[in-house]
Amino acid sequence: MAPSATSEIVSPLVGVAKQVEKHVHGAQEKTPLEAISHGPIVQAGIPEFSTHEEHRKHILIHTAAVFRDFSRKGFTEGQSGHISVRDPEFGNYIWMNPLGKHFGLMTAGDLICLDVNTGKVVGGNKSKPANAAGFLIHSEIHKARPDVHAICHAHTDAGRAWSVFGTGLDMLNQDICLLHNSIAVYNSYGGIVFAAEEGRNIARALGPKNKTAILLNHGLLSTGSTVDEAGFLFGLLDRGCAIQLTVEAARAGNPALKKNIVADEEAAYNFKMNSEKNILYREAQPDLDYEFAMAGPGVIERGVENMRIDHGE
Repeated sequence: MAPSATSEIVSPLVGVAKQVEKHVHGAQEKTPLEAISHGPIVQAGIPEFSTHEEHRKHILIHTAAVFRDFSRKGFTEGQSGHISVRDPEFGNYIWMNPLGKHFGLMTAGDLICLDVNTGKVVGGNKSKPANAAGFLIHSEIHKARPDVHAICHAHTDAGRAWSVFGTGLDMLNQDICLLHNSIAVYNSYGGIVFAAEEGRNIARALGPKNKTAILLNHGLLSTGSTVDEAGFLFGLLDRGCAIQLTVEAARAGNPALKKNIVADEEAAYNFKMNSEKNILYREAQPDLDYEFAMAGPGVIERGVENMRIDHGE
């Protein structure tokens, strides 16, 4: 039988006894995609490709779409913010956005390929520089975490506001449980990252298993098996910060309010069923589909045919 949990349901009516409600999780025998898909059709997970070239095109197109989604959600701040994605063929190469290109105008042909070990430009767009601080952060995380294929970092309002407290987030709702026990906190601010050591400090704070990080006085960072996953988790973390700020403000205004936090057992179950890489890939697709539709045919894909790796020759 599927494990269950009990919780006390307290009635607001005077004289009404407490009730105990039993929660049955269910779907333990199913994959997360099977569990969420009702009917005979199971939602598809991360696509597979027969060649590195086709896989690379998919990655670059979706990276550009994630940037546009970030723009629509207000995650821009001048030249700040960067996304990196590991090349599917060469594990020590990453693709990143050029410095100064607005997220809302990003195309696949804008991206730059860099060697994480040397910083050398080894392919892609060579008409603009990459963000030096971004490279120093992302390269160190990619080197420390072979399991991480994509990293997102931006300076959002809610993320920067909550980061000043140097602490993580409570599991306040069903959605944020997708980050249960996977939010790291880097609680030391060392200024703009212009040295590899600070990038290594952030990588150490992220640790071997965490999916996201809150950087003191700085902003938010997310990782993923795909750029789609990393992008979705970044937005989830930012919304989590906004919700936490709202809850704390409400409680400060009315101390009688009780903050109810999702129990560890329930949070762990939500994490298990909804924080797997295939379902997180699917979580991102509605927003990305919207960006493709709004941009029009071929716009986000523009230049992808010219995205080649020359190893810096």
